Amino acid sequence: MKNKTFPIKPEEVVAKRLADIPEEVIQVFNELISQNWNGHSATVDQSKACKAICKALKIKSYEAYERNLLDIESLYEQSGWVVKYDKPGYNESYEAHYVFKKR
Repeated sequence: MKNKTFPIKPEEVVAKRLADIPEEVIQVFNELISQNWNGHSATVDQSKACKAICKALKIKSYEAYERNLLDIESLYEQSGWVVKYDKPGYNESYEAHYVFKKR
């Protein structure tokens, strides 16, 4: 008899997502958080994270975005961080970035 497949539960999504993210992505973000930690928070530029991920995985930047490798907020929030992602809106010209703070 065939096993039934059930819908994923919300609490299972982060674990599944973590299993799908290459270890190198987590290593890159861990390193950038450590490098940018000021005692209260760490600001990580998205472009620097993407460049480091692409170098580590030997992929092009469009592949990192297509594979959602930069969508790490929920993973880090599950580990005790408050993560805010900020990108420029219309007529704004600053660097897209993540801000990591202790919960």
